[in-house]
Amino acid sequence: MAAPLSRGTPAAGAMTALKLSLMAFSFVFWAAGLTMLIIGLWAKVWLGGYLALSASDYPNAPAILLATGTAVIVWGFLGCFSAATEHRGLLRTYGAFLSAVLVAGLTAGLSGLLYRQDVARGFQEGLRQALNTYGEDEAKADALDALQRAFACCGVESYRDWLTTPWALQQNGSVPLSCCRGRRGCQLSPPNVYGLHRNGCFGKVSAFVSSNMFSVATAALGLAALQVIGIVLACLMAARIPAHPLGIATPC
Repeated sequence: MAAPLSRGTPAAGAMTALKLSLMAFSFVFWAAGLTMLIIGLWAKVWLGGYLALSASDYPNAPAILLATGTAVIVWGFLGCFSAATEHRGLLRTYGAFLSAVLVAGLTAGLSGLLYRQDVARGFQEGLRQALNTYGEDEAKADALDALQRAFACCGVESYRDWLTTPWALQQNGSVPLSCCRGRRGCQLSPPNVYGLHRNGCFGKVSAFVSSNMFSVATAALGLAALQVIGIVLACLMAARIPAHPLGIATPC
């Protein structure tokens, strides 16, 4: 077993610097995990309903962010504790966890960047399907109504998309109330164009989802890049600490 480091020696000074650096990193890591959790919740709540209308499958980046953010918050405390106690086994375990977070962050970030266009195409198709099955699938109908109200839009490209749908034909050419600017002046046959939202939803929502998925993806990639610093610090500190009888044999 290596001899303990004497206070005041260059090695002891380097050890202290590593210890303080890792503790500072662990705090930043914990804060980043909390931010990731908040972004994941926001993405799940605000983007999830809109992406549910998509006709194509996509990697569930919000769920990955939620799971990773929760784990980061918990393990951020472990990083600070392992640095404070100078426990080599815990430091190695912490380094391994940071490596796993690195992979998860890269997966969420890259999937968000790579699949933005696929989500847009799938959403356009899914939006048309939601119009044609309006009144049959209540969950999609509610999501479509919420979308048209939130974005002040109507139909896919314009309100005219509604006029040939089975629901509109049964309603004498009317459009849903969610297309209306107010409670009146919208349910006429044909619809009163001055009382409804004439712009389609696809362009608005596509831009909204694309830009926000980009924000989620860059946040995930930024946290992944941060892991490299933590992995290096944890491994350097673990290498300078003598073996502990109760050390965890996890490779750094």
